[in-house]
Amino acid sequence: MNKQQTPANQWLIVLAYMAVVLIWSTTPIAIKWSSDGTGFILGVALRMFMGMSLAIILVLVLYKKMSFDRTSSKAYLASALALYGGMLPVYWGAQFIPSGLVSVIFGLTPMITGYLAWRFIQESSFNGIKILGALAGIAGLAVIFINTREMGDHYFYGVAAVLLAVLFHSASAVWVKSLQFEMPALMLVAGGLLYTMPLFIITYLIFTPGLPEQIPLRTMAAIAYLGIVGSVLGFVSYYYLLRHLATSTVALITLITPVTALWIGYLFNDELMSLNMYVGTFFVLVGLGLHQWGNRLSVFLRKKLNL
Repeated sequence: MNKQQTPANQWLIVLAYMAVVLIWSTTPIAIKWSSDGTGFILGVALRMFMGMSLAIILVLVLYKKMSFDRTSSKAYLASALALYGGMLPVYWGAQFIPSGLVSVIFGLTPMITGYLAWRFIQESSFNGIKILGALAGIAGLAVIFINTREMGDHYFYGVAAVLLAVLFHSASAVWVKSLQFEMPALMLVAGGLLYTMPLFIITYLIFTPGLPEQIPLRTMAAIAYLGIVGSVLGFVSYYYLLRHLATSTVALITLITPVTALWIGYLFNDELMSLNMYVGTFFVLVGLGLHQWGNRLSVFLRKKLNL
């Protein structure tokens, strides 16, 4: 942790961590369901509008007003980068790849975040062990790409779109961390959603012909879940963790969610994973493990071998 925590704060951090793990594990399959019968742009736009409305109401109730000074506006823009740049490509790409694979690709976030944090805010060293972990992650991604022809023409584009989302998400996390602002996480989410909502509206008006005649019940439930739980509770918990933990530690959540998301997709959406995807996932998880614990492993082995 970045600073001394009280027992109450420690419990809040644990609960926030568990909430983010659960939400990020179920988000990929909810994204797929939220686009059924509506199209991915309307699905994500409705989610963000619902989340924005709830977040702003909660901010006004709890804090009486929104802050729009220069620092706050920068923080909202940093948050908006993840909300728009990190969400729209995922919704588009999720049409063409299994929901579990979305989470696997997002598993690369700690490595990208770690590199960006080292490069731009000097948070931690990006040494040989972490480079080895990054190479393992890249190898896993390459194995996943081998399956392109078997999975359809748009499989490659789906994977590439989610990779782009990972880049935006990582850049947003480092940007938020670099600002070192004092702002409630809920207000940051509300401001980010407020700033990004016009972009979603413009995107919808440009690329979507009109509203669907009817929205399936499961689709509406998925949109509501993503809007209320995913966009508000999930991001509030995420930014709360960013304020109290190192960026790379927060990003470690993506070591857990690929496995849980794969099983959720298999159990609830009848998604079958090929051998290439399982092997690629293994390499990604190995890369994440090396990135997070490689230094400790190196020290442990040196002590055991008396080097």
